[in-house]
Amino acid sequence: MLPFANLSGDPEQEYFADGMVEEIITALSRIRWLFVSARNSSFTYKGQAIDLKQVGRELGVRYVLEGSVRKAGGRVRITAQLIDATSGTHLWADRFDGSLEDVFDLQDKVARSVAGVIEPALQAAETRRSADRPTSDLGAYDLYLRAYAMVFSSARHYPEALRLTEQAIARDPRYGPALARAAGLLYAAAS
Repeated sequence: MLPFANLSGDPEQEYFADGMVEEIITALSRIRWLFVSARNSSFTYKGQAIDLKQVGRELGVRYVLEGSVRKAGGRVRITAQLIDATSGTHLWADRFDGSLEDVFDLQDKVARSVAGVIEPALQAAETRRSADRPTSDLGAYDLYLRAYAMVFSSARHYPEALRLTEQAIARDPRYGPALARAAGLLYAAAS
C-alpha cells in the first residue's frame, strides 16, 4: 500500500491522508492470507514519482494499492486503485465520498469497504494467474491433454481423466490448468 496523495491543496491535511492509509493497512492486515507491507516501508515512497514495477520489486509485492484524498469544506473524496505491479493492470478502483463531521467513522467506513472489496479482487486475480500458468514439463502437459480429450468423449471416462490429471499434478504441482481440471472432475464425481 502506498501513501495516498493529498489533493486538497492544503498541506495541513496530510494527517488525514496518512491516517486513511494507516486505517486501510490495519484493515488489510486482518486478512490472514494477505501480505501487507508495513507502514514504514510504504511511506518511504511518500511524495515521490513512483514506478509501480520498481515498487513491487522493492517491497516484494505483486499488488499495490494507491489513492488520493481531496477535501473541500466539510466534505471529502477518497479514491483508491488496486494495481498489479508486474503488469500495471488496474484490478479495481472506486471512490468514497463523505462528510468530515466524524472523521474517524469515515476512515473506518472507507477502510472496511476497501478491505471488503480488495480481498475478493485479489482472490480472483490470483485464481486467474494460477489457472493461466503453463507448465514447462512436457510429460505433465501430455497427461493433461489426454485427460482433456477424455472429458469431452464421455462421462464414463471421468475416473481415468482424473487419474491422468493427478499424474500431471504430481509432475508439476503448480500447473494451473491441471489443478482446475482435477477440481472440475472431483466436483462432477461428487454431484
